Amino acid sequence: MNVRPIAPARLVEELVDRLADARPDRWLRVAVDGAPAAAPDRLADALVDPLRTRGRPALRVAAGDFLRPASLRYEQGRTNPDSFYWGWLDEAGLRREVLDPTGADGTGRVLPSLWNAATDRASRADYVTLPPGGVVIVSGGLLLGGGLPFDLSVHLVLSAAALARRTGDDEAWTLPAYARYADEVAPESFADVVVRMDDPRHPALVEST
Repeated sequence: MNVRPIAPARLVEELVDRLADARPDRWLRVAVDGAPAAAPDRLADALVDPLRTRGRPALRVAAGDFLRPASLRYEQGRTNPDSFYWGWLDEAGLRREVLDPTGADGTGRVLPSLWNAATDRASRADYVTLPPGGVVIVSGGLLLGGGLPFDLSVHLVLSAAALARRTGDDEAWTLPAYARYADEVAPESFADVVVRMDDPRHPALVEST
């Protein structure tokens, strides 16, 4: 393995180059996977406009808008790391409303958000149509362990110490879930792109030699 330091702006440029050239006549389903401390939403947002400039319509979807209702998420308590690991993300809803419609036999008709976790109600978002060649970027944590059909995955990884240091006290209860994810799923071993984010000002690409 080779670890190559890269400026944040250059990281975005290299990712855009890779995504813009992939499956140009078909939809491309991309995961930007990482704990909140790695800021996957921020990186995903940064990809949208450059992709559009390159002629690839792009839509960013937050995994946080596809959570299950509170009655299911909190069935074992509000701070249960095992429930967080297994039962918070509505993988079926994400597949049905975003990933299947942008698959090989899809229609391109995507629901950008399904559930508003703050109000614990359906988001009532309108469907949007992403044309063939469009890129849908799903960002959030724990995305790569459930067999969701992504065409390309970007995993943002932090050391255990950095993750603990950069996770707020109110979210510290999630740390065992991310440790379990790293151990059981090991996304760093198979993601298409792996970026070390111990210091977000100085990311580093992990490359096979």
